[in-house]
Amino acid sequence: MSLRLSGGRRLQSPPGELARPTAARVRQAVFNLLAPELAGCRWLDLCCGSGVMACEALQRGACQVVAVEQDRRIAAIARANLAMVAGGLRQQHPAPAIEVVQAEVLSWLQRPPRGGAGPIARTPEAGAEAGAGGRPAGAKGRHLQGETPALGSRCFDLIYADPPWPADLHSAIAAAVARGHWLSAAGTLVWECPSGRVPAPPSGWRLRDSRRYGGSTVVLLEQVPPDAGGPPAAETTALLASNR
Repeated sequence: MSLRLSGGRRLQSPPGELARPTAARVRQAVFNLLAPELAGCRWLDLCCGSGVMACEALQRGACQVVAVEQDRRIAAIARANLAMVAGGLRQQHPAPAIEVVQAEVLSWLQRPPRGGAGPIARTPEAGAEAGAGGRPAGAKGRHLQGETPALGSRCFDLIYADPPWPADLHSAIAAAVARGHWLSAAGTLVWECPSGRVPAPPSGWRLRDSRRYGGSTVVLLEQVPPDAGGPPAAETTALLASNR
């Protein structure tokens, strides 16, 4: 399967049915929706597959990209794709930081984020204190050779989650993101879901937008501050229904 970024750059694609790369039409729509938030953002890609969404985020100005993928072979492909795209951006100052983690997504989200929404740490000392790959000693997940060894910030502005659809992990991922404080205060969690099975926003989240693109639906969620309520349930249901 041929896989290209919006600028035409060819990426490696997982063979056969190992992954389901996000369709070009959906990628374009997602990044149009998120355009005002991309410059200088911290992007977390959960169940990243080939890494195409993370690569698009890098191309569009993300300063930090972390991609999590459970399958060893697919994670290696994501690493190669991200390294290639980042290599073409090295003239930027500071250069974007990338990290690919081979881990099961919910297990990885259970560990506490490091730091907050502050500057990205790239120093060897930061990695030495946290352990290999900048993780706490004993943390699950293997970082692939060639990545930036330590990314100090673990609070992200944009989190993209496209888990295997039969697994129905969207709500569990949202709960783990909220529990671990992985999203910045003004950040957005993006789901890519099957259009016939779009989950309702979990407790603690409110619907920002929902768009259907054939068999895929993109859902944008924001966390509800403790002292605020989300939109009425009827309003949320109507917005989701209008995209089915």
